[in-house]
Amino acid sequence: MESVVHLPCQTEQKHLIKVIMEKEFKKFLYAGVDLAAAASEKFQSTVSELVTKGKISSDEGKKLVDDFFAKSEERKAEFEKKYKEFSDKLGINKKKNEEEELEELRKKVSDLESKLTKTKATPAAK
Repeated sequence: MESVVHLPCQTEQKHLIKVIMEKEFKKFLYAGVDLAAAASEKFQSTVSELVTKGKISSDEGKKLVDDFFAKSEERKAEFEKKYKEFSDKLGINKKKNEEEELEELRKKVSDLESKLTKTKATPAAK
């Protein structure tokens, strides 16, 4: 007996590619967030250590940390803009949850049923 292999249609392939790309993009995004958090903690501890050892003043340390976080916020805004552009291209932000999609489908079915009922109720012209 031969086994039948189901090959996904083009629409299914596009959906699978989109899901895989979204998953990998999220992994990349989370890795970046983890890296930024680790860098921030390391920077703060290094500055604290320098202040404790007396190599820089408390005011200098505060200024370094404030500058670091200001630059981080600028980069965060740039990254968020690029993320939005990329996710819009992938359609990540347009994704609806299943309940919303189901509700839309129910409404469409209901509309079609009412149109069908009206069509059946209208006598055919002879």
